[in-house]
Amino acid sequence: MLVDCGTGGWTEMVEEGKVLLVLAEVVLAGLVGGQIAHMLKLPHVTGQILIGILIGQAGLTLFGPAAVHGLDIVTQFALGMIALTVGEHLNIRALRNAGKRLFILLLTESILTPVIVFAVAYFIHGTPWLPLLLAAIAVSTAPATIVALVKETRSKGVFVKTLGAAVALNNIACVILFAVARSASRFGMEAQNGRSFFEMLSGPGAQIGLSILLGVAGGLVLMIVTQHVHRSERLAAFSLIALLVVTGAAIYFRLSLLLSCLFLGFTIANVTAEKKELGGAAFESIETAIYAAFFTLAGMEMDFKHIGAAGLLAAGVLAARFGSKLLSANLAMRFAGATNNVRRYLGFALIPQAGVAIGLILLIQQDPAFASLRSILLAVGLTTVMGNELIGSLTASFALKRSGDAGKDRPRLIDFIQEQNIVTNISAKTKEGAIAKLTDVLIQTNRLEIDRNALLKTFLLRESEASTCVGSGLAIPHGILPEGEEMCGVMGISREGMPFDTPDGIPVHCMVLLATPESQRERHLEVIAALARAIGRDHNIQEQLFNAETPAHAYEILHAEEAADFNYYLTEA
Repeated sequence: MLVDCGTGGWTEMVEEGKVLLVLAEVVLAGLVGGQIAHMLKLPHVTGQILIGILIGQAGLTLFGPAAVHGLDIVTQFALGMIALTVGEHLNIRALRNAGKRLFILLLTESILTPVIVFAVAYFIHGTPWLPLLLAAIAVSTAPATIVALVKETRSKGVFVKTLGAAVALNNIACVILFAVARSASRFGMEAQNGRSFFEMLSGPGAQIGLSILLGVAGGLVLMIVTQHVHRSERLAAFSLIALLVVTGAAIYFRLSLLLSCLFLGFTIANVTAEKKELGGAAFESIETAIYAAFFTLAGMEMDFKHIGAAGLLAAGVLAARFGSKLLSANLAMRFAGATNNVRRYLGFALIPQAGVAIGLILLIQQDPAFASLRSILLAVGLTTVMGNELIGSLTASFALKRSGDAGKDRPRLIDFIQEQNIVTNISAKTKEGAIAKLTDVLIQTNRLEIDRNALLKTFLLRESEASTCVGSGLAIPHGILPEGEEMCGVMGISREGMPFDTPDGIPVHCMVLLATPESQRERHLEVIAALARAIGRDHNIQEQLFNAETPAHAYEILHAEEAADFNYYLTEA
C-alpha cells in the first residue's frame, strides 16, 4: 500500500534518506581508512582522521556542508558514549591505590599546562585575553582518541588505569578552568559594565553544577529502574535509554554534554558496579562503527584555510602544550613514586585533543562579548587542535605500546589481584592479625556482601588445620567463599617481614589471601601451585616483589611478560 506523504513530507523523507546514506558512507570510509592505517602500522584513529580530511572540506569535498551538518546528532551521541566510558574509569574502589598519583597529576596539569601555554601565547600575541582562553583549552585530552586507542591496542594495566582516570579528571578541570577564563576575559574586556567578576562567574558555575547533577541523577535513576533487572539485553537497553536521555537533556538545556555523560559513567561505575552489562559495556558491539563515524567526521570538519591566519601563535601554543604535558606528567609521576613506565610515557598519551576543545571554541564563537577575538581564536584553536589530534594519536599509540600494557586485556590466571587488591608495608605481630587485616581489604575492594566474621572464621579454621606458610617468605591463607562465581584475593607485602612461625624460619614477606567458591576449586589449586612455584622458589621474583615500593610496582611485577610462565594467559591472543 502506498502512502501519499504530500510534496513536503516526501521531500523530508528524501532528505532523511540522504542523511542515512551519507552516514553509511562515512562509516565505511572510516573503516577503510582505519584498515589502511593498520596495514601501515599506524593507529586506526589516524587513518580515520586522514580519510575524513581527504573526503571532507579540506580535500575532495565529496559531501556538502548540509549533509555533514545533518550528522551532528551522531557526533553528539558518540561524544556522550565516549564520555560515559571515560567516566567509568573513575571507579573509586578501583582507584584506591592510585589516588596520590592522580591528585598530583591533576594539580600539575591544571597549573603547569595553562601557565606555560599562557606565557608562550602572551609573549607572541601581546594581549592577555586570547592566551587565557587558549591556556584553559590546552588542559583537555581527547577522551575519544584514548578510548579508541586502548581498545585497538588491547591494553590493560596500571598505565591504562592511570591514563583513563587522568583523562576524565583533566577534562573536568578543563571545563571548570575554561568557565573561569571565559568570565575573567569577558570581565577584562567589558570592565565598564559594572558587574563583578563573581557575578559573571556564577552563570558558568551554575551550568557546571547542573551538568554534573544531570549525570548523577541519570545514573541513580538507572540504578533504581534496573534494581531487579538481570537479563543482559534489557540492561543494555536501559543503558541506551539513560545515555539518550542525559545527552538529549544536556543539549536541550544547553548544559555540558561532556560533564553530564562523564558523571553518568562515574555514577554507574560506583553505584551499580556489580552489573557489568550496564554503561559502556552495552555499546561494545557497535563501538567500532561509532568510532569510525566520529573520527571520520572530525577529519571532514578540519579546514586548512585557518593555518595561514594562525601562524606563529598556533605553532607556539602547539609546542608549549606538548612540552607542558610531558613535563607535568613526568613531574607528577616522580613525586607520586609511580612506576618507570608510567612516569616515562604518560605525558605522550595525554597529547590528543579534539571534541572538547572544539566545543569550547565554538562556545566563544556564539558569544557576542568576544566578537573581536572570534576569527583569531577559531584560526589558532582549530589549527592547534588539528595538530594535537594528528600528532597525539601517534604519540598515544606509542606510549601504550611502550608502557607494557598493550595486548594484555586477555584474562590471566591471577588477574583477580589488581593494584587495588595489593597492600604494601603491611605489618602484624601474629598470623591471625595479618589475615584479619587482609580480610577487611578483601571485602572492601571486592565489594563482598558477606559477614566479615564468618569469612574470617573460614580462613582461620583452615589455618588451624594446617599452616599455609609455604616457606621462602610466602604464605597463602585461603578459605571458601559461600556465594558468587569468581575467585577473589588480596596480597599483603612486608619488606621487613612478619615474624610468624614458618617451616624454614624465614619471616613472611608476602601473604596472598584467597577466597574461592566451590565452583572454582580446580582453578584454586592452579593458583596456589603457580604462586608457590614462582614466589616461593624464584629468587628474582622474590627480590622484586618483597621490595616493591607501591602496589603499582607489585602489580607490574605480577603482570610483566617475564611473569607469563606462572601468571599465564587463559585465552589465545
